[in-house]
Order: sequence, then C-alpha cells, then structure tokens
Amino acid sequence: MVKRLKIGDLHTTTIKVTKEMFAQFEGEVVHPTYSTVSMVYHMEWVSRNLILPYLEDGEEGMGAAVTVKHIAPSGLDSIVEVIAVVCEVSECEVVTEVTLKNEYGLIGIGEVKQVILPKEVIQKKLKKQDASHA
Repeated sequence: MVKRLKIGDLHTTTIKVTKEMFAQFEGEVVHPTYSTVSMVYHMEWVSRNLILPYLEDGEEGMGAAVTVKHIAPSGLDSIVEVIAVVCEVSECEVVTEVTLKNEYGLIGIGEVKQVILPKEVIQKKLKKQDASHA
C-alpha cells in the first residue's frame, strides 16, 4: 500500500433504505425496516471504499471479520449515513470502526477487518478451494 492509510482516516457514504433492504428470509419480509444483513453489507462497502485508493497494482482487499451491533430500526426511505474510520493498520490488515446513523440518531456500530493480499495469492487460494470441491 504505497499511499499509507493512517489511523483516523475516514470514508463516508449515504444510503436510502429501500424495500430490498428490509429484514426478510426467503423473500418474506419479517420487519419493514433496514436489516442487519444490509447493515453488514454497507459496513463492508464503506470500509472497502476507504482502502481502494491505497491499494497498489496487484493488491486486493478481502473481508476477514465483521462485528456489528444493530441498535435501532431505520424505516423505508430513511437516510443512513455510514462512516468508516481506520482504527488499526499494518502492511496486510486494515481495521475500521463503523458507525451508522439516521435522522433519529445512532442505529448501528461495529468493526470491519480487511486483509490486503497480492491478487495472485488470492487466485491460488481460490483455485485450491475449487480443486477440493471437484
């Protein structure tokens, strides 16, 4: 990672809650509110967008861990601000603290860990996995 990320660097994105983001299983809506699944997706997305400008040619980030605490609901058409802040960084790992807020306040908190690997290492791991399923 040529341009070094620093603790405290951040990236923010804003999303609007849609019906596709509702809490649901097998297409059946359980609650008409922003789901934990969607929250985790957006936590990973904002964290990935934070590291993208810092990746060197031949490097890629992969999700390694997510912790999440879903604190409050957020209904249809509500606006959610998702903020990732670097709290740990090394040559091969980046950890971000993520907060999610809507117009009423805090709705979620958590952490996303990404590992930074050479693309060729990732491809080898995937080929090895594919071969074990053949």
